[in-house]
Amino acid sequence: MRASLLALAVGAFGIGTTEFVIVGLLPEVADDLSVSIPSAGMLVTGYALGVVVGAPLMTAAGARLPRKTMLVVLMAIFVAGNLLCALAGDYASLMGGRLIAALTHGAFFGIGSVVAADLVAPDRRASAIALMFTGLTLANVLGVPLGTFLGQQFGWRSTFWAVTGIGIVGLLSLITLVPAQPAPQTGALRGELAVFRRPQVWLALTTTVLGFGGVFASFTYLAPMMTELAGFSDGAVAWLLVLFGAGLCVGNVLGGRAADRALMPSLYLILGGLCLVLVVFTFTSRAALPAAVTLAAFGAIGFATVPPLQARVMQQAAGAPALASAANIAAFNLGNALGAWLGGLAVAHGLGWTSPTWIGAGLAAAGLGTAALSGRLDRRAGRDRNPLPAPPLPTDSLPTDSLPTDSLPTERSSPGPLPARDPAAGAGHVPHPIVEQNSR
Repeated sequence: MRASLLALAVGAFGIGTTEFVIVGLLPEVADDLSVSIPSAGMLVTGYALGVVVGAPLMTAAGARLPRKTMLVVLMAIFVAGNLLCALAGDYASLMGGRLIAALTHGAFFGIGSVVAADLVAPDRRASAIALMFTGLTLANVLGVPLGTFLGQQFGWRSTFWAVTGIGIVGLLSLITLVPAQPAPQTGALRGELAVFRRPQVWLALTTTVLGFGGVFASFTYLAPMMTELAGFSDGAVAWLLVLFGAGLCVGNVLGGRAADRALMPSLYLILGGLCLVLVVFTFTSRAALPAAVTLAAFGAIGFATVPPLQARVMQQAAGAPALASAANIAAFNLGNALGAWLGGLAVAHGLGWTSPTWIGAGLAAAGLGTAALSGRLDRRAGRDRNPLPAPPLPTDSLPTDSLPTDSLPTERSSPGPLPARDPAAGAGHVPHPIVEQNSR
């Protein structure tokens, strides 16, 4: 089973690398294709929009296919998209390749999460999801820095050739290592869409948007905060990102283990911890060493949210989790965009470089609130399914005409023994249940 999860992680590594590596290559791309850096930056935005659109679209399109088959198809499309990027001779071709690759992102992680969870025992599902997402964290720690270095040394196209090669390795790994799985029992798009009628699914998706939006509100403006406030040099930012990425790896594993033990308590604790560490970061960001330590903690707690958030959506979408799981990947990207946008508004209005981190803390707190509401609805539903027995009514409060006459004493004008019951009733006589309950 671990080999199967490794195959999923290889695919996740390639997808994570191609998503973020373009950030470090914007100057080279802009210069080579004769476009402005802001125009080159649209390659990042275009990819994010492709993820949001592609996650539900591609998952719905493959609703009738066995999940392994769908994963193989998605990885083949991913390889084709990156190959187009490597061969791109102009900006439009490069954007087209990025969009093709982005269409597979959400569906791969969504369906891959379902496959990973099905490969292990129920009490290990969140850890299995976390292991698959390790590929994404390693992409930030290794893939993006190495891809950036490769592109700076040998041209940006060399990076996409390398990512294409990683995609091919991932494709072959999926074919050979992931066991065949039957098509989903729902067998149709209607079954997958039906889960979106459940309020708890929407609460889980909202928690993802708000919680992960808190991460990206601060992370997006990490570089100026570290250089302008903490006093680091521009060259140190790359190493700070490695430190942040190391925190991601640790948090991903710990978040998965915690969610396996107790999903909702872990989610409360992690979102509360994220809010707290962001508040602390607004103060420690003004000195180099405290800022670096807090940055590592921020990476750990920030990515510890991923396994429980993904597991929560799959739990609430039981029976047809693939589309909801993919929608949650889109929700992560919506959170990225929301956090970055709100943080940018704060900076643009002159609130300073710590203002995005304050906004991140607020978003994390809002995510904690929606998670708490979801948990409360769970508890209420549990009480409704298992209602407490009604307290017994006192016998003297019951109208006598509602009781069987043979269970009531015969009215007498003088004390004396009650009349005997009919011997034919014997042990088989069944008294009125409420009277019997009160007599015990």
